[in-house]
Amino acid sequence: MLPSLQRTLAAPVRWLTWLGDQGTRAVAALVLFGIAIPPLGALLRPFVTEAIFLLLVISFMRVDLAALRAHLRRPGLIVAATAWTTVGVPLIFGLAAHLTGFDARSPELFLALMLQAIASPMMASPAIAALMGLDATLVLVTLVTSTALVPFTASLFAALFLAGTLSLSPLALGAKLLAILAGSLMVATVIRWLFGADAIQRHRRPIDGVNIVILLVFVAAVMGNVIADFLANPLLSIAIALLAFAIFFALLIVTTLLFRRIGYEQALALGLMVSQRNLGLMLAATAGALPGMTWLYFALTQFPYYLAPQMLTPIARRLTSQAAGAAAAGSAP
Repeated sequence: MLPSLQRTLAAPVRWLTWLGDQGTRAVAALVLFGIAIPPLGALLRPFVTEAIFLLLVISFMRVDLAALRAHLRRPGLIVAATAWTTVGVPLIFGLAAHLTGFDARSPELFLALMLQAIASPMMASPAIAALMGLDATLVLVTLVTSTALVPFTASLFAALFLAGTLSLSPLALGAKLLAILAGSLMVATVIRWLFGADAIQRHRRPIDGVNIVILLVFVAAVMGNVIADFLANPLLSIAIALLAFAIFFALLIVTTLLFRRIGYEQALALGLMVSQRNLGLMLAATAGALPGMTWLYFALTQFPYYLAPQMLTPIARRLTSQAAGAAAAGSAP
């Protein structure tokens, strides 16, 4: 029976392995795929929460515990990076919008920006950093610490800046985030206990493929109305897309410059993590009960999130080779 099952699963595993090997190309293709087939988005939108939950499970079950413990022995950098992404970014967003009156002029877009700011980094950011050739360990550790804090920091900033704007209270938002994160962590722990970390590492390529398939559910759901929104108001759609790219690159550049003292390779990896926010987690926590312009902004952020890594990979590889050359020169007698 077992050999028969193995033969049955061989073809799907090969296909998932091939898909996982496509790396950032497959991630970028998801955006185009989601736009090209609008009915798919309508079909998959009810399953966004489940897709986000499964993406979190996969990310948690792949955490390198040894690397996590090693980085936690040097907590200063972790604390600084965590404070920047969980406190600094939402505080700057909220205060800037309040002082300029943007929150009153465009409340739906302000809601989108604040949900982006209070979200933790994307769970896929360590994998994307690794696909780009960057050291993903620091990203992974900061991701774990900031994700653990987000139910509490999100509640705080929602109370400060989003009172009366969300369809649920700040405490309810924090409780939902905590339930989603705790539940996915428990499922990931059970999977690691049943199969072991070595087996998960051995099968990382087909798991990458599964990750991309599940990611399609989220991307298709948020991208499904992009063409209709563009045809209805092309200038507005272009303006929001430009805003999404501007915020992505602003966070990337500012974070890289803030942490440049640790080396541009690791600083760029942190910048990539901070600029890619887990909007899916916010959608799951709010059950998608968001205004139309908020949905549109979330959809258009997928362009910089999934296309930028492909564009930035040559820069990342150049920084990696420079760092390796410097390390080799430093160790030479």
